[in-house]
Amino acid sequence: MKSFLDLANDDRNLVVAAVETLAVPSAAFFDEARAAELTQAEHDRLTATLPALSTIEVVRTANNTTTTNGLVVAAWNAERLKYHAPSVELVGQSGADILLLTEADLGTARAGNRHTVADLAHALGMSYVFGVEFVELGLGDSREREWHKGQRNSVGFHGNALLSRLPILDAALIHLDDGGTWWTDAKDGQGRIGGRMAIAAKIDTAFGQILAVSVHLESKTDIEDRALQTKRLIASVDTLADGLPVVIGGDFNTNILPAGSREPEAYEPLFNLLADAGYDWKTANDFALTQRTRPDGTPEPPFARLDWLFARGLAAHQAVTVAAVDVNGAAISDHELIKACFSVS
Repeated sequence: MKSFLDLANDDRNLVVAAVETLAVPSAAFFDEARAAELTQAEHDRLTATLPALSTIEVVRTANNTTTTNGLVVAAWNAERLKYHAPSVELVGQSGADILLLTEADLGTARAGNRHTVADLAHALGMSYVFGVEFVELGLGDSREREWHKGQRNSVGFHGNALLSRLPILDAALIHLDDGGTWWTDAKDGQGRIGGRMAIAAKIDTAFGQILAVSVHLESKTDIEDRALQTKRLIASVDTLADGLPVVIGGDFNTNILPAGSREPEAYEPLFNLLADAGYDWKTANDFALTQRTRPDGTPEPPFARLDWLFARGLAAHQAVTVAAVDVNGAAISDHELIKACFSVS
């Protein structure tokens, strides 16, 4: 079977260059970026100067865990992953062998200027792959800019990750769009460089190798654009899977779905695209809502199911949505964690 490095030659949306530590942009870069025009051309020029957007951080531990009756895969949009101890508790209690993680920070004031993924992986004894989705030029959204006024980001990376108790054999980043949406449309003051992406890893399990994929689709968009991103995802996953079973999960931002709908394909074209590519979601999800209100009272209902698991070549059961709260019941993200158990179909 070909390595991801070989397969990447046929897909311009793939990044496979792995490093142990991502390169940190210089202070001069941030000064230049903050002074640049908010055009696509300037975004692309700045992107080309950032090694962290064309590499992935891969850190492996001595994984000795084995699976027997099934493989537990969880997906969670951790909204910066800023609550370390409750996040360790949530993921640990989920029993996840593989965690498909979105919205995690590295070196941001809003998350304590920590490497949140490395901290979580270390606490749980898991290997990880982390990739940068956006380089943050400021402190974040309007709430975060107020809360952290006068503070500075030590790095400013925001991205997605995959954590595994099982051996990670190969890893890649998949670009899902051309980037620039949060740069050219920075009217809200949240300047960002980068674009939506997924993290994929080939993982060794008791029933053979599988491909696991952590996905985050764009939120500033519509059903047609989500479908375009999904087409890119399917094509690149097909390249990387090379016939292996696949589990995909993450935040698909399916915000138009009616509460309780068990036929999302009637509203979101991306579901039919995935079905046509051989993926099933009906047994991998319990269809509960996955948004929740944070301690500051935002966001407010109505809510939708934004987060999903999809499988091809694997059978799913015991799907459940888990409340993302601490021991006092306070939200640690505006998304719940979802999980299911998978075995060879």
